[in-house]
Amino acid sequence: MPTTGTAATPASTSTSYRADIDGLRTLAIVLVVIYHVWLGRVSGGVDVFLMISAFLLTGSLARRAIEGAPLTLGSFWSRRFRRLVPAAAVTLLAVLGAAYAFMPPTQWPRIWTETLASLLYVENWQLAFSEVDYYARDSAETSPLQHFWSLSIQGQVFLLWPLLIGLVALVLRKKRHLVRGALIAVFLVVFVWSLWFSIVETRDAQAFAYFDTRTRLWEFAAGSLLALLLPFIRPHAVVRAVIGWAGLVGIVLCGIVLDVRGGFPGYLALWPVLCTAAVIISGAAPARGGPAALLASKPVTALSGDAYALYLVHWPILVMWMVVTETDRIGAGEGLMIIAMSLVAARLLSWGVERPLRGPSRTDRTTALRGIAVVAASVVLVAGATGGWRWSEQNRAAEFAASAADSDYPGATQVEVSLDIASSDAPMIPVPTQLDSEWAAVGPTCDGRFAPSATVLEGSCNQSDDAEAAGAHVLVIGDSHAQQLSAPLIALSEERDLAVITLLRGGCTAGLFEESRNASQTSCEPWVRAALDYAAEIEPDAVYLVLTRADADEPERLLDGIDEAVESLREADIPVIGVRDNPRFSFDMYECATDDTRACEVPREAVLAEENPAAIFSDTITVVDFTPWLCPWDVCQATIGNIAVYIDDNHLSRTYARTLAPFLDRILAESAQVALPSA
Repeated sequence: MPTTGTAATPASTSTSYRADIDGLRTLAIVLVVIYHVWLGRVSGGVDVFLMISAFLLTGSLARRAIEGAPLTLGSFWSRRFRRLVPAAAVTLLAVLGAAYAFMPPTQWPRIWTETLASLLYVENWQLAFSEVDYYARDSAETSPLQHFWSLSIQGQVFLLWPLLIGLVALVLRKKRHLVRGALIAVFLVVFVWSLWFSIVETRDAQAFAYFDTRTRLWEFAAGSLLALLLPFIRPHAVVRAVIGWAGLVGIVLCGIVLDVRGGFPGYLALWPVLCTAAVIISGAAPARGGPAALLASKPVTALSGDAYALYLVHWPILVMWMVVTETDRIGAGEGLMIIAMSLVAARLLSWGVERPLRGPSRTDRTTALRGIAVVAASVVLVAGATGGWRWSEQNRAAEFAASAADSDYPGATQVEVSLDIASSDAPMIPVPTQLDSEWAAVGPTCDGRFAPSATVLEGSCNQSDDAEAAGAHVLVIGDSHAQQLSAPLIALSEERDLAVITLLRGGCTAGLFEESRNASQTSCEPWVRAALDYAAEIEPDAVYLVLTRADADEPERLLDGIDEAVESLREADIPVIGVRDNPRFSFDMYECATDDTRACEVPREAVLAEENPAAIFSDTITVVDFTPWLCPWDVCQATIGNIAVYIDDNHLSRTYARTLAPFLDRILAESAQVALPSA
């Protein structure tokens, strides 16, 4: 992202202003905006920003360290974050207001979390873990705060880099002539290690690597190395001109030629980094015919003062436009309007907030304290607004839950008692801001005799609180659908001498050969085999499995390899409770249920097979089919008995699934294969 302030030559006694770097920064932000708005791609411009920020930062601090001048890091951080935080805070407050006005309540919890993460410069980590978290229901949705990932990494480096430079300066305070060489060695080590790490992690887990600070440090280290070595790089004027233009063209074409969002950072990020280095080297000395004159011209540098503000505002405006217009494609006219609004908002933010709060460049104690006060006030204001909104919504949900009568929320029971399943005047539950608590769970991590010995099962086993003392045990194995479909079983266990143990891995069904849908695991087979071995070890009274897979656009089918899994359990004399999958849909059922203008009913035959594919197991295991209470009278419903049946396009809500407990109890009681304690 673009930094504020002026550009100076690096690590030398000169502090002359370099307008061409301001122009390069302007070009980068223009590319970012254009690529985002019209091309729907990532341009690589952020990588240009990262390198430029390290180049300028290192150039300023390294020069002072080499000259033996005090670094005054407290004042440095105060000035730096006084420039950055207030404008970011105003943007975050605006996003909170826009989210309240235009985004569905289901998105509010994510906005709360990401606002605080952005405010504290950890949004990159928030996004990284969301990318690999199978249960992050909103990870596929575009966030209006997603662009704060680069600001967060830059903020972290603004804390780390001065410490590294300060440590080297402290150790070599009596040998200042060694400071430059030592800094080169330090940043070279960071560059080599981080680039290697980036290549490896991008290959193995690209979605996480894209936001990982460690995979980006080498880009900053490259800027630092350039700042330290630039005084010694003196190519011929013709060479400087050629590499300058080559670098400039490379920056412009980077996002078109490379899959920046899908393949970065890794070694591909060397493209914008090397191109940026070429442009900076080209402009370090006069070179007739080079791009420095163009980059330093007034038309190109016109936006340099608003670059940071433009980066802050353009993405939220774009995302909110798409939310309001309910589109994911931006036409030429719409794009021009979005860019115009972004330019106006950036200018207002820059003139009204960023520039007035920059303050003087002196480093006295009073100025530093004022900077700290400005940053603290910004943090308190945003955190207070976010926390207040969250508390208000959570308090409202708690009051509603306390006052709701069970008779108003029969859930699946209403299917049995009435042909009329239309909602009464009672509002639907769960409320939109409580969906994150709708995942079924039993209790603590498995321990004692239920602790898995296989390493691959670590972190996936949980047990009821009274598992050790319970008279009977049922083991649930599978993915998030098995988790939600186990909610009625968990409800039954709370009323009798029965404990539930769960082995759950998002994206990994009980089918031995089923494709993994977990971004962090390429194959589920080792996990499933270990789970089956675990079942043979603990010898539960039954194992609870989902046998089929329903899809919105494909016929329902048996899981690939589920017959082998069932046979393995039967050979171990373990009774099996086989559950039919619940439907999946092409739209978010919960959001549909909150919109009175939409029709949410889906014919059962559109999402489930005419006959239950799991019926072939009926003679050997207990087959459970909840379809009559999910799609009563062959119509799949969004709400039944005033309870939302789903929390998204395919997962049952825990609240509704628990109302299926009486029907599960009936099926098990009629079964001759499974004998569990009665109530």
